[in-house]
Amino acid sequence: MSTPWTPDEIQTERLLLRRWRAADRAPFAHLNADPAVTEFLAGALTREQSDAMIDRIEAGFAEHGFGLWAVERRSDGLLLGFTGLSVPAFDAHFTPAVEVGWRLARAAWGHGYATEAARAALGFGFTKVGLEEVVSFTVPQNVRSRAVMERLGMTHDPADDFDHPRLEAASPLRRHVLYRLQV
Repeated sequence: MSTPWTPDEIQTERLLLRRWRAADRAPFAHLNADPAVTEFLAGALTREQSDAMIDRIEAGFAEHGFGLWAVERRSDGLLLGFTGLSVPAFDAHFTPAVEVGWRLARAAWGHGYATEAARAALGFGFTKVGLEEVVSFTVPQNVRSRAVMERLGMTHDPADDFDHPRLEAASPLRRHVLYRLQV
């Protein structure tokens, strides 16, 4: 059972995708400080950086009418991380674009939450926002996220792969694979 999609809240069978609350800041900072969670990102975040990320996410909702929702498990109200839609803030051959992305606490891995939440976010993007295409990207070695992209029906063309412009040329995380999903 799901409720109507709104920019503020989306429900799935097991999850609530919702706007951010003050009480989310501490658990989100804990998640962002976990080296396993940030293994394929530019690095762990400090509390201040994590809080600033929530502020940027919330500003994105105001600007675009969508964003990266806080993901809460409905059975117990536990914050699992985020999933949603964002506009990449860098120039690449595929931008401007809308990206579907996720970041979940390690304890939430392996339960299908990322796929379930991303499907809901994509449904919102295609149905309510009217998007025609959504992309997702990560480093080639991030097999967990790539598996989610593939479960979502996204396709990968190696010709689309790119060097992330916000990472140093010597970074082992600079090369990214790009996946696409069209209506």
